[in-house]
Amino acid sequence: MIKTRSTFVKVPMDRVGVIIGPEGNVKQLIEQKSATILDVDSKTGSIEIKDPKDPLLAMQTVDVIKAIGRGFNPDKAMRLFDDDLLTLEIMDLSQIADTPKELKRLKGRIIGKSGKSREIFENMTETQISVMGKTVSILGHTDRILVVRTGIEMLINGSPHGPVFSYLEKKRRELQLQ
Repeated sequence: MIKTRSTFVKVPMDRVGVIIGPEGNVKQLIEQKSATILDVDSKTGSIEIKDPKDPLLAMQTVDVIKAIGRGFNPDKAMRLFDDDLLTLEIMDLSQIADTPKELKRLKGRIIGKSGKSREIFENMTETQISVMGKTVSILGHTDRILVVRTGIEMLINGSPHGPVFSYLEKKRRELQLQ
């Protein structure tokens, strides 16, 4: 008898319902695309990924669940199944911010007034960004995630938005040449 492996992912309690979806349709779609079985514990936020048929799909499933757990819309997260070059990066701001007030300030700089700063980041780098809790999550191709990460680090280190956006514009032109 072959022993199957399980992987566990923990998500915030307020995101468990999003992973399940209306009438379980998001969970079912993840199971279909990943050829796995999801066992969701709605009391703890623990999700077990069982019986993966393909190890690569199992890893992608972990990223899809993490992405939804970090605030991404399920449709955006499911793109991880369709594009092998798409990745998820999660930056932990709690390593940088010493106080809740500092964390709030950093998140505010990244999001910008009415979400404008985040929108500029997304448009210039063709990525998706979610700021939730103590994290900033980026969904995109690796070369573009690197640009976003550098831009966010510039903001965190106190750079004004103008030079950060100039940096993003310069990198956008460079990436288009490739």
